[in-house]
Amino acid sequence: MAAMIVEKIKQSIMEALKSLGLSIPDIYLEHPADILHGDYASNVALVLAKSQGGNPRELAEKVVRYIVQQQLEEVEKVDVAGAGFINFFLSRDFFAGNVRKILESGEEWGKNKMLLGKKVMVEYTDPNPFKEFHIGHLMSNAIGESIARLIEFSGAEVKRASYQGDVGLHVAKALWGKMKKPNVKWGEAYGWGAAKYEEEEEAKKEIREINKEIYESLYGKGSKKKDLLELYSEGKAESFREFEKIYKKLGTFNEKTGTGFDYYYFESYSGVYGKRIVEEHPEVFEQSEGAIVFRGGKEGLHTRVFLNSEGLPTYEAKEIGLAFLKEERHPADIFVSITGNEIVEYFKVVLAALRRINAKLAEKIVHIPHGMLRLPSGKMSSRTGDIVTAESLIDEVSKRVKEKMSERATGKEQETIEAIAIGAIKYSILKQGMGSDIVFDFEKSVSFEGDSGPYLQYAATRAHSILGRAGSADNVERVPKEVIEIERLLYRFPEIVERAAREYEPHYVATFLTELAGTFNSWYAKEKIIDDTPESPYKLALTKAFHQTMMNGLFLLGIKTPERM
Repeated sequence: MAAMIVEKIKQSIMEALKSLGLSIPDIYLEHPADILHGDYASNVALVLAKSQGGNPRELAEKVVRYIVQQQLEEVEKVDVAGAGFINFFLSRDFFAGNVRKILESGEEWGKNKMLLGKKVMVEYTDPNPFKEFHIGHLMSNAIGESIARLIEFSGAEVKRASYQGDVGLHVAKALWGKMKKPNVKWGEAYGWGAAKYEEEEEAKKEIREINKEIYESLYGKGSKKKDLLELYSEGKAESFREFEKIYKKLGTFNEKTGTGFDYYYFESYSGVYGKRIVEEHPEVFEQSEGAIVFRGGKEGLHTRVFLNSEGLPTYEAKEIGLAFLKEERHPADIFVSITGNEIVEYFKVVLAALRRINAKLAEKIVHIPHGMLRLPSGKMSSRTGDIVTAESLIDEVSKRVKEKMSERATGKEQETIEAIAIGAIKYSILKQGMGSDIVFDFEKSVSFEGDSGPYLQYAATRAHSILGRAGSADNVERVPKEVIEIERLLYRFPEIVERAAREYEPHYVATFLTELAGTFNSWYAKEKIIDDTPESPYKLALTKAFHQTMMNGLFLLGIKTPERM
């Protein structure tokens, strides 16, 4: 409905300008910051007055007179504000019709066809076996899962992918640590091995030898160290079992397949592909001091090594191989890669090289970098093993949620507590713009008031409780005369979803839901919803429309909503 009325308003403005002998390539509509100033506003008169001269307010008044004569069914009033803004107030029938549409649409409410027929692969999370699943992976997972859901809501067929480093020095450090201390967990083995690599020359030598053995065995040269290879296979399998448990907890899990992702890619494979591709394109790469490099100077980029002096593929070569692996296994229209922003410059070089090899494939790749998730205590270091695991953060937030819940009468079940804790973490991540670093605030994250995940969950749960007491809530016949603020927000949800998907920015949804929940809570505080008045059925229908919008929006953020809190 909103999309249709936007087009009608734009068309009416175009026709008004045409009647005045004026034209403009496009018309931009926005929602006024203050709802009292209307539902849509246009600055077209100010734009034209600036480019062609004249008084913008006088031009706006002429446009309004023409539009009023057209008597748009969905528009109740049009006026001029300030220096020449044109404000549109939608009709009571429009808002009642929107509530009816939400109830009819249910879980489909908010979906659009922007990407209908497109195939999209979204790669995110990317934890490395033999290391802990830390809060950086948790951040990538929250962002990636939300973006995947937004793209699905926009009509695309989405496949989820994870890319993992199963070769490299981190693997060798973990294997060395495990051989020295068989009884410790793999994450601890890696941390200990990483420390000894920096401290002891003998340990460094042994770890480098292990790294060489793993590479040679995986790249077809064979290895006589069967015990080492068995330990490697055992550690890799154990890591993935643990990762799958976390994926299920976080909501990245396909019940049909029993796995978190549709596709898993590994550096051991992408490295082989990348090495071959680099060697096959001497016109793109060149030799330098025994290594093979890509010189990005012509494009304002750094020169980077793709094959080192030992002939082994670097990160850049593996990314080239990954691009071709993805295209081979699942040809798609868009390949979205979500990573930390520390590799932005690396990725620019990779894409520059790929454009020279296969421009069509390079154009399909969308790189979305995000900031770091930090705790108040400071930054973590994966290289040294000094990290904060995702499990430990979830446990700590769950503990704080439990303390909060002890002040409430119901909802103390562990499943509910964990859902609230994970919702608190995800919201803290997703409410920010994509590139920002985040300092996780424990107290604000678990608050049941204001800007938090539990606040949104509680608003949805409150509406669910009201509907549970009411029975039927689908009567949209006896409509009150006055339009209330919550109605003026609900119809915007599809616009918000489409923008969030188009810009790969879940924070638009998070911000909208916070405003919507606040408006509902204010209305609930002063309005008795279930009573004997003729307006009660509509108030219930409005509550149901709010609940459906919150549920759909929270789903897009990957946040579960308990039935009771």
